[in-house]
Amino acid sequence: MRDLTRGGLASALNEIALGANLGIHIDESLIPVKEDLQGACEILGFDPLYVANEGRFVVILPEQESQKGLEIMRSHSLGKDAGLIGKVTDENSSLVTMQSKIGATRVVDLLSGQQLPRIC
Repeated sequence: MRDLTRGGLASALNEIALGANLGIHIDESLIPVKEDLQGACEILGFDPLYVANEGRFVVILPEQESQKGLEIMRSHSLGKDAGLIGKVTDENSSLVTMQSKIGATRVVDLLSGQQLPRIC
């Protein structure tokens, strides 16, 4: 489990992939991004994968436990938008890759610098 407060989803997944020396492949269309956040990111030129997500986290579970874990998270009012967004793989070790909404696959790099400085 990893908190998404600093560096967002992309940074958390990269830290996990590097630490475990495994690849992580995600599907952009499965990532729950609220419409208002998506709109703000488009206006400001931010990638929502790197935006701080206070109060959010990513969990990696064995595949056979993923549905049960998802049901448990969704049973709480704050977890109703939880979703399965990808899988861990032996391919592309230490890399996070993403299938985009248009079907292309790209590497999701670790953020260098700060996309949005902290104000608190």
